[in-house]
Amino acid sequence: MTTILVILLGVIIVGVVGVGIFWFSSYNRLVKYRMWAEESWAQIDNMLKQRYDMIPNLVETVKGYASHEQETFTQVIEARNKMTSSDATRNEQVHANNELEGTLNRLFALREDYPDLKANENFLRLQEELTAMENKLAYARQSYNSTVRDYNIAVQSIPTNFVAGVHNFMQYEMLETPEEARQNVQVQF
Repeated sequence: MTTILVILLGVIIVGVVGVGIFWFSSYNRLVKYRMWAEESWAQIDNMLKQRYDMIPNLVETVKGYASHEQETFTQVIEARNKMTSSDATRNEQVHANNELEGTLNRLFALREDYPDLKANENFLRLQEELTAMENKLAYARQSYNSTVRDYNIAVQSIPTNFVAGVHNFMQYEMLETPEEARQNVQVQF
C-alpha cells in the first residue's frame, strides 16, 4: 500500500513539475513574441518621427518656389500634426501617416509646375530621402505584421492560450492599408 502511495505521489510530483515547466516556457515564449512586436512597432514609430522631422524642410524648400500654393502647404502640415497625436492607436497613426503620404504626393506634383523647383538640389535630396524612408517604412510594416502574426498565433493556440488568458496577453492588431490607399490611381493626359 505504501508503495502505491509513493508511486502515486511521484506521478503527481512529476505531473506538477511538467505543468510548471510548460507554464513557464509558454509564458516566456509569449513575452518574447510580445517584445518582438513592441520592438517592431518602435522601429516604425522611429521612422515615422524621422519622416515627420523631414517634412518642414521640404515644405520650406517648396514654399520659396510656389508661394501661392498655400492650401497644399496647409494640408501637409495638418496631416503631419495628426500623425503625432499622443492618444492615437497604432492603426490611427498609420492612417494619419497614409493621409500624410497623399498630401506629400500633391506637394511633389508641384515640381512639374515649377521647373526651377524640379532642378533644386535641396528639393531633390529631400524627395529622395522621403522616398527611401517610405521604402523602409513599407519593410518595417511587413516585419511588424509578421511578428504580430506569430504573437497572435501563440496567444490563440492551444494550450498556450490558457497561459495567455491568465496573464492577460491580448492580441495585437495588424497594420492595414486603408481603403482609400487601395484604390487605383487615375492618370489623365
